Amino acid sequence: MDFIYNPPQSPLLPILYHDKDIVVFDKPSGLLSVRGKKPEHQDSLEARAQRVWPEVGVAHRLDMATSGILVWALHKPALSGLARQFQDRKTEKLYIAEIFGHPDADQGYVELPLICDWPNRPKQMVEFNRGKASTTYWKVLERKEKTTRVELHPITGRSHQLRVHMKSIGHSIIGDRLYSQGEALSMTNRLHLHAQQLSFHHPINKQKMDFFSPCLF
Repeated sequence: MDFIYNPPQSPLLPILYHDKDIVVFDKPSGLLSVRGKKPEHQDSLEARAQRVWPEVGVAHRLDMATSGILVWALHKPALSGLARQFQDRKTEKLYIAEIFGHPDADQGYVELPLICDWPNRPKQMVEFNRGKASTTYWKVLERKEKTTRVELHPITGRSHQLRVHMKSIGHSIIGDRLYSQGEALSMTNRLHLHAQQLSFHHPINKQKMDFFSPCLF
């Protein structure tokens, strides 16, 4: 059955923090970060934020199905400062995920280059000749009966990086409509991937800022 976009409406604009320069959101699963091309995909965190701050600038994104922390800018100098930190890998990001099955090791790195799987977009795929270098550190937190709870640290920030990297080691994130199948897909009604922690320096006053959003799965 085709996917029907039905974004959560409460809270309409989930704000963790804001000042005159930046705003930090706790995006729910099921809400687009930015508008899609189709009329039915106009509702997004971006659209909602623009009703309050017309000049809000998107410094980075989360996939629609991923929940958790985002920081955006309220003017161009702040956007430039945030974007530079993400580009230069000066931010610190920690995700929580629940993957299907049980990895043999308790931690490890995945270093596999990624590129858009153009005929099947928005899917990404591993491609050693033309793909962009991508690195993820993972660590087991809890082993359950059929799944494993892990923390993920993306060293790079490629589209769908964590989802593809987990699939590549044979343990896709449960509830992933793009990269999981069978029981891994059917055992939950949402993607079990959450951006739990984000640290960066304030783009204007340079103060170190740390934000936390509890994982609800």
